[in-house]
Amino acid sequence: MNAPVEVRAEDAFDAGAVHAWLSAKVEGLGAAPPHVRQFPGGASNLTYLLTYPDRELILRRPPAGHKAASAHDMRREYRVQHALKPVFPYVPRMVAFGDDPAVLGGDFYVMEKLDGLILRGDLPPGMTLSPDQARELSGKVVDRLVDLHAVDVEKAGLADLGKGAGYVERQIRGWSERYVAARTDNVGDFAEVRAWLAANQPAEVGICLIHNDYRLDNLVLDGPSTLNITGVLDWEMATLGDPLMELGSMLAYWVQAGDDDVMHTSRRQPTHLPGMFTREEFVARYAERTGLAVGDWRFYEVYGLFRLAAVLQQLYRRYRDGGTRNPAFKDFWQFVGYLDWRCREIIAKGCV
Repeated sequence: MNAPVEVRAEDAFDAGAVHAWLSAKVEGLGAAPPHVRQFPGGASNLTYLLTYPDRELILRRPPAGHKAASAHDMRREYRVQHALKPVFPYVPRMVAFGDDPAVLGGDFYVMEKLDGLILRGDLPPGMTLSPDQARELSGKVVDRLVDLHAVDVEKAGLADLGKGAGYVERQIRGWSERYVAARTDNVGDFAEVRAWLAANQPAEVGICLIHNDYRLDNLVLDGPSTLNITGVLDWEMATLGDPLMELGSMLAYWVQAGDDDVMHTSRRQPTHLPGMFTREEFVARYAERTGLAVGDWRFYEVYGLFRLAAVLQQLYRRYRDGGTRNPAFKDFWQFVGYLDWRCREIIAKGCV
């Protein structure tokens, strides 16, 4: 996992107030507030490490500034993980939920820290993966997603999490509206892409629990040699939806060895290593494990890339409007322009 760093000034909070609140809910924390550091990764909700003498906890809260109205629902994120834990053990244990504005100014929650390895960007110093290990890890990433999509939402108490049928249409309409609302004068309008997605929507293959931000860098591994997936993090966008839409979203981040230089500059996971699945192999493994017919994969690929563009544009807009000073967002608009081109190139290829 990325090492935590000192808290950015704009993201700081009163550790004493959090400690007083948390001590009333958790025994044995001691008298002194925790040492607080911030995880630099992630571009949405803020994540902090609370270090006490004999334990470490994680605090999650929304950022300040401009953000999508439906995002950053801490109560929902807490509820999903709390409900999932008995039936899908790869989530952290929830500790406490807070909604007293006097503590942090808004909703937040605290959870147990999952120890393990998270692969971000390049492999950690000293770690290597043979092609066989990389291929085995790729298969585990697919298989854990299949496990998630097989969760019995009735048994988990999450049958009311989404809106059910109509998911594909809602996603295309919703992300189109969010992109248009976040557009700035230095990016294109994605008009051709948005029109194509609206006109080429496939029938839903089913409705199941989806993570909605499933990526290699949101997975916790037990170690550099065994590479078993022991945790899945960042459940803020989990819902009930079409599993192939999730697969398309996930593979927008799966940069493979043969991709162009621009895609490789955006890479945030070591999915380019020899032996790692290609996106085509990932889809084939998923289809084999689930028995689902994929159809014209272009739709799901374009959807995933457009959705990524909308997410990045929202973050860039927040930075440009002064809602955050996080420098990681300042050049996102350039990649948004590239994604517009890439989507149109995929559309032009025709059905394969």
